[in-house]
Amino acid sequence: MEMGWRWDFTIEILPQMAIATLNTILAAGVGYAIALVVGLFFLLGQRTPFRIINWINREIVEFIRSTPLLIQLFFVYFVLPQFGITLSAWICGMITIGLHFGTYLSEVYRGALEGVSKTQWEACRALNFSTLYTYRRIVLPQAFPIAIPGMGNYLVGIFKDTPLLSTIGVAELFHAATAVGGYNYRYLEPYTLVGIIFLTLSIPAAMWVRKLENDVNKAQGKKIGRAHV
Repeated sequence: MEMGWRWDFTIEILPQMAIATLNTILAAGVGYAIALVVGLFFLLGQRTPFRIINWINREIVEFIRSTPLLIQLFFVYFVLPQFGITLSAWICGMITIGLHFGTYLSEVYRGALEGVSKTQWEACRALNFSTLYTYRRIVLPQAFPIAIPGMGNYLVGIFKDTPLLSTIGVAELFHAATAVGGYNYRYLEPYTLVGIIFLTLSIPAAMWVRKLENDVNKAQGKKIGRAHV
């Protein structure tokens, strides 16, 4: 086997790696969208007036957060079929990622809501605002800037955890690199490309999240300034 970097082989495998990159981006995007919704459901479960629901919700969140994502993937893909629930590798991956990161996002949401001053809630109750109006017009506009950093971190985190999907056969970037390397008995180029691609996509994503946070904070500052005027 020839040692050292081969540019001709790198160019040859680029189309396969590009398709796998699209699959990885799709997996991260779908998984994140599911996590956003799941996080909201877990948040609502924490804020109900029923203690038993709060307790069950809290235990589920802690259980999912305390177990590795890889174990959860294996359980959903390999164990659930024994109970008659058989899902494709893609669906298993998306559901597991959504549930796993949804628990973390629920804590991000909760922290953002608690970051809104209690006087805001008290003022809304004093003015007899409805709960829906309070959340939509008063609380959420103030909580969203607080939640952006955490939401952005988990978006990048999901993207970086997509290689775990290769363990159940999802054709994402790492899976493609392993297949190419095994078929050609060359791992230097495909694995190096995987690292470069992840770095190339993760850094701009983190920069975009930081820019979004700054833009939202500036917009909030302008609104407060106009309100004082």
